[in-house]
Amino acid sequence: MEITEHSVEHLEDPFGLLKGERYEFLLDIKVDEEDELYSELGTGLRIIFSVEDGQQKIAQYNFFEKESGQVLDFELEDDEEEMVLQYCSKHMG
Repeated sequence: MEITEHSVEHLEDPFGLLKGERYEFLLDIKVDEEDELYSELGTGLRIIFSVEDGQQKIAQYNFFEKESGQVLDFELEDDEEEMVLQYCSKHMG
């Protein structure tokens, strides 16, 4: 899995219910054709990235088919999760 592009948006919490800051990342990812995540319509990864008291983590994520927006039922492997965490940490708004 390779991250090719991204967009990031700071999520507002108008009611102050959540501690810390939240960011939504939309990642364009490239996967091998043999990978079960592969889609001819493109594959994306939506991340809710949390920063609280200096701690950064992935609060939520889901893979999706880029053209249709359909959610794909897959999980990040440990090494992929670490790569995404590092990427988001480096690129947060």
